[in-house]
Amino acid sequence: MPALRTALLQSSGELGDVAANLKILDEAAGRAAAAGAGLLLAPELFLTGYAIGADMARLAEPADGPSARAVAAIAVRHGLAVGYGYPERDTERHGVLYNAARLIGADGEPLADYRKTHLFGGFETTWFTPGDQAVVQAELGGLTVGMMICYDVEFPENVRAHALAGTDLLLVPTALMHPAEIVPLSVVPVRAFENQLYIAYANRTGPEGDFEFVGLSALAGPDGTARARAGRGEELVIGDVDPDFLAASRAENPYLRDRRPGLYGPLV
Repeated sequence: MPALRTALLQSSGELGDVAANLKILDEAAGRAAAAGAGLLLAPELFLTGYAIGADMARLAEPADGPSARAVAAIAVRHGLAVGYGYPERDTERHGVLYNAARLIGADGEPLADYRKTHLFGGFETTWFTPGDQAVVQAELGGLTVGMMICYDVEFPENVRAHALAGTDLLLVPTALMHPAEIVPLSVVPVRAFENQLYIAYANRTGPEGDFEFVGLSALAGPDGTARARAGRGEELVIGDVDPDFLAASRAENPYLRDRRPGLYGPLV
């Protein structure tokens, strides 16, 4: 099975300007496709910006809203799948917003929708309702692809649930802030190793309102190394998700085989 070349867009875009951020995504998709990528992942809340405060409700859209249609057109135009973060407005519950991510296939069809289950800090809990579905998956390029958002990946139970459900590549749109550099540098590669999967972790970068995003986006492999790593600034980084390497690593590494679930009752 061929590798899935994966591009991570490390950018904070333009705060509060959806049209500008769609243009940035379009340009990045063109560069990613030219490099042979079949998947582009953008950061958490990329379409609107993160620190938009009271504009959160105004800029939020339904999962299938106009921005989703614009991203679908980008995916079709460049012939690659696109994952991105945005604030979702619940069409059935007035006033309810989610910190959400969507994955759209190269044909423009939605593949997966995810709502962040672990909200971080007072800013997020003020604006968002937590999602209640931990494992969301799709099939892409012969791989089982899962989704979560930023803080979610810092909970080992979350990633282990994906591993047990057969996720091969975990997409994590992110807005990680200083001084938590330990997460992309150490936690994410360890999560990939202990669960024997790939993790694509696409972060924001630079100052934004009261926040300072640290960059350091990474594609972490099942061997616990960063197969691709960004610095601190705006960047498009590209790495390969290799199914053959993943299969060999899983055969060699016994964590999932050696589990003893009967001992883990107190965890839940």
